[in-house]
Amino acid sequence: MGRSRLSSPLTWWARQSGPTRYRLYSLWTLQVSLIAVEIVLLVQADSWWARAGIVVAGLAAALSLHVRPVLRGHPPTHRARVITTGAAVVLVSVTAVAAIVSRIGEAPAAVGTSDAAVTGRVALMLFALAVGAFAAHPWWLLAAVAAAYGLAFGRDLPTILALGVSQLLAGAFMTALMLLTLWGLRILDELERRGDIEARLRVAEERLRFSRDLHDVVGRSFSAISVKSELARSLLSRGATERAGAELDEIAALAAESMDQMRTLVRGYRDIDLANEVRGARSLLSSAGCTLTVVGDVSDVPAHAHEPAAWLVREGTTNIVKHSSATAAVLELRNDGIRLSNNGVHRLGARTGGTTPSGLVGLAERLQAVGATVTTEADGDEFVVTVEWPTPVDRRQE
Repeated sequence: MGRSRLSSPLTWWARQSGPTRYRLYSLWTLQVSLIAVEIVLLVQADSWWARAGIVVAGLAAALSLHVRPVLRGHPPTHRARVITTGAAVVLVSVTAVAAIVSRIGEAPAAVGTSDAAVTGRVALMLFALAVGAFAAHPWWLLAAVAAAYGLAFGRDLPTILALGVSQLLAGAFMTALMLLTLWGLRILDELERRGDIEARLRVAEERLRFSRDLHDVVGRSFSAISVKSELARSLLSRGATERAGAELDEIAALAAESMDQMRTLVRGYRDIDLANEVRGARSLLSSAGCTLTVVGDVSDVPAHAHEPAAWLVREGTTNIVKHSSATAAVLELRNDGIRLSNNGVHRLGARTGGTTPSGLVGLAERLQAVGATVTTEADGDEFVVTVEWPTPVDRRQE
């Protein structure tokens, strides 16, 4: 029972994509760090109202970070905007209350080190982290906040300058921390976008190749049929029925040949290069955040098996990108078969209901015609697809 409760969060985590995991990691790291700092400050605070102010400021900052679309990977919503605006108002209000307390209830000697000054500093540091870093001009806002802090809690020019500079440095650290996090997320988004674009370009390239081959096959044959039809018509009009009959026979042969070539093209039995497919798979998986390790060499695969091996690489790579959150894949090239394995299959199971993807079913039917067999296996978070074919020795024995 306890094991199933533990495996449920682990399974949910494994089903998330790489970018989603990084976003959650960044968000949780910020919030855990915030909680740790809050605990330290609560222990050091002397008054109950200072502790209350620190808690309120911490909750407002944590809630603001929690709903930030860039950290959650969600599009902006009206609810998120209302919450972040409310959090900014709360943090500024805590600072204002602390400044009032500092002015009316504390001795000048306590300025800068009192509970009120510390509470105000904490609220403005959290403001820089949860609000200021997301502003259009974060550094100008940080300078304005630091100046306001110095004026609010300082009693003379040296104190104002000291408090302002210290707040500027503390706020700059928090702002830089958040900006670096956002920079990492933007790089991650860009890499993910490039991977999607590359995948779409591969599909577009394959469609263009198909259309070009279809034009070559059908266009040439139709041109020949058109010319020979005109010739047959001309011969018939002149009474040369024997020559016209020969032309009509050639037209029928051309039509049959074109139909066979078109069927071959549609079924995908035209030549496909294994080396190119392996290079393309490595590039595509790298764009998707998955490292492909190739064991063996293309030369290890017999010549008669290059076509089924190439189709396995193409279809297997497509399934890894579409149906898994894989970070590592292994392609084994052997004399008697080819094996492609990858991790991160939880998402595959979630999307396909635990069944073999339809593309692999179609691949098995396609390769059966050339004497190759396809087997699939799922073990834990690993998915394995294997294609085996008769070796040259087996073919001679048959």
